[in-house]
Amino acid sequence: MSLNILRFVMPSSQGEISLSDLKKGQSGRVIAIDADDPVNQRLMIMGLLPDMQVTLVKIAPLGDPIAVQFEGRVVSLRRAEASRVRLEPLSA
Repeated sequence: MSLNILRFVMPSSQGEISLSDLKKGQSGRVIAIDADDPVNQRLMIMGLLPDMQVTLVKIAPLGDPIAVQFEGRVVSLRRAEASRVRLEPLSA
């Protein structure tokens, strides 16, 4: 299944941030995933989809990569890759 032409977008009621903007322990709701990027295509295949909650659980000592959790999975991403996933921040 090819996802190279898809861009999933959900409506946002608050300001958008990127996944890379989260601080440790913060969460957000996915509102857009740029599927032109092969890494993000892989994330969608693994189950990261719009309207899903994602939480930043760990940051490497030098700040890159980061570990994010969604649907019971923990995935490590480079900040450059995470910056292509748009989120609506969730209240703490």
